[in-house]
Amino acid sequence: MRLWTRFKAFVARLFRREIPPGRFESHAKFALSGWIASAPLVWPRREYLVYVPKGWSRWRRAPLLVLCHGCKQTPEEFAQATRIAAWADAGRWLVLLPRQKQEANAWRCWNWFDARTVAGNGEASIVHAQIEAAARHYRADPHRVVVAGMSAGGALAAVMGVRNQGVVRAVVVHSGLACGAAASAVSALGVMKHGPETDIVALARAARLEAPHEALPVPLLVVHGEEDGVVAPRNAVALVRQYLALNGHPSAANASDGDATLPPADREARETIAEGRVVTTRDWRVGTRLVARQVTIAGLGHAWSGGDDHLAFTDAAPPAATELIAGFARDAL
Repeated sequence: MRLWTRFKAFVARLFRREIPPGRFESHAKFALSGWIASAPLVWPRREYLVYVPKGWSRWRRAPLLVLCHGCKQTPEEFAQATRIAAWADAGRWLVLLPRQKQEANAWRCWNWFDARTVAGNGEASIVHAQIEAAARHYRADPHRVVVAGMSAGGALAAVMGVRNQGVVRAVVVHSGLACGAAASAVSALGVMKHGPETDIVALARAARLEAPHEALPVPLLVVHGEEDGVVAPRNAVALVRQYLALNGHPSAANASDGDATLPPADREARETIAEGRVVTTRDWRVGTRLVARQVTIAGLGHAWSGGDDHLAFTDAAPPAATELIAGFARDAL
């Protein structure tokens, strides 16, 4: 009897399926078209991390979130600030975190204002190459690739959505700017304070004409604090207008670049949450498909909402931006 018990225990150990824990893995990727005009001597190669979630299996395709950090941040800090590992474990998402190098920008900002990047080359093409490499290596679901970012990283995410339709399936911009909002590095600070200096709606219309039909829409989630003193809230308005044009929303047909307000939303909700913060959510749809969502948070400055406030540019108060991403992905993909 004791021998039979031991045999059963051996069989149980042999066939027991341990759930592998989540882990970060390091990689790097080069892109031939990744040279940037603002730092022409910097080699077009960037490192990146991939968070492989708990329970990940090569036999089951997982969605991929690309998370681009802001200025003066590292991927490790941004992962901690957003609590992205726990979020990824819960939803079984792969997470790619590109790393900006200081040689490319002294403050480790992504060069969202660089002319080559705005055109889809430069750092946009480097992150594009990272997405393709990670998707192949980890067998990510190509229909569920979301690019998100904070501040300068959000501005880079906006570029990726406009220039990489078909690879990027949805975009999340937290406290960021529209694709092509600034014409140069010199004017970038002014644009952050006062809004776009270029015709970002015309840029989106041109990109829509060039995009394969099956690559659109690219739904957008914009999260912005009403008290953001670094990137003015009017940039969030411009960003929504740009993506409404990109995605062919009827309200964009007669929109002009001089418009400083948003068209009426197809759905609007206002909620008072913890600590008295008012959160306003507006949705725009084309048919039944969500193409843009704007979440405006009263009392929030230039910080990731609902994160770990032991790190810079993070506010612990709700709503949690990572949970907003999860809800947006369920509704938009």
